[in-house]
Amino acid sequence: MRQESKARPDERDARAEPGAQAEQQRPELQAQAEPQAAAVGGTGPRRVRRNVPVIDLHDVRKTYHVGDISVHALRGISLRVERGEYVAIIGASGSGKTTLMNIIGCLDHPSAGSYRLNGLDVRGMDEDALSDVRNRQIGFVFQSFNLIPRTRALANVELPLSYAGLPRAARHQRALAALDEVGLTRRVHHLPSELSGGQQQRVAIARALVTNPAMILADEPTGALDTVSSAEVMGIFGRLSEQGRTIILITHEHDVAAHARRMIRLSDGRIVSDERSETAGQNR
Repeated sequence: MRQESKARPDERDARAEPGAQAEQQRPELQAQAEPQAAAVGGTGPRRVRRNVPVIDLHDVRKTYHVGDISVHALRGISLRVERGEYVAIIGASGSGKTTLMNIIGCLDHPSAGSYRLNGLDVRGMDEDALSDVRNRQIGFVFQSFNLIPRTRALANVELPLSYAGLPRAARHQRALAALDEVGLTRRVHHLPSELSGGQQQRVAIARALVTNPAMILADEPTGALDTVSSAEVMGIFGRLSEQGRTIILITHEHDVAAHARRMIRLSDGRIVSDERSETAGQNR
């Protein structure tokens, strides 16, 4: 199943600018989203219909064609994630978890099946529309941090708000609040090179939070960190979960997945187990 990684969308583009192209919401998105979410610049929680799940996948399939070979990366995934859930998706290399993450993150399209994100039907949207959805609905956190090297922490966190067209003063205020939430008030003017790996990942988490997205999508967020920094990052996710944030964690490590309250295991493109735990992470 090595073909799965080759078929991933361009990571540099997707990860460095999660939704970087729209300053105003496209009309077709606005019509669907207005009843469900406040603007990116709002200070309060998103206005949503309580019965609308954040993620609603039905019989999703993904097939890659490599020459004459068809690689079935996902084989009929149906998954519903409610608001406020803390979910870990775990699987070995080739299990389909990366492909599933790309579809959940609107970085790739399913070959078949349906996907509604926070009530939005994303099927058939062009790249500009999906870029807008990513910026407004999803907060990305990646293993490699994806901070702009010569840009200070505060400006890195402000970036998604710049794409959304928020005024400078409002961007500044919201970015400071997000950095404070991850414990980096005294590092707001530091460059990434002046921060430890754990601090860089905390800046990335602040950037993911600053738009008040429908969910945080974290791909192997501790993969480049030492044990102490990993514990700090997972502690932040735990606190965000307690605040009611929706968190989707993609990992191959059982110890990391065990922090979540729901663990979904993939194998050969299928969900093989879906377990819930009310005591997840309490003693970690």
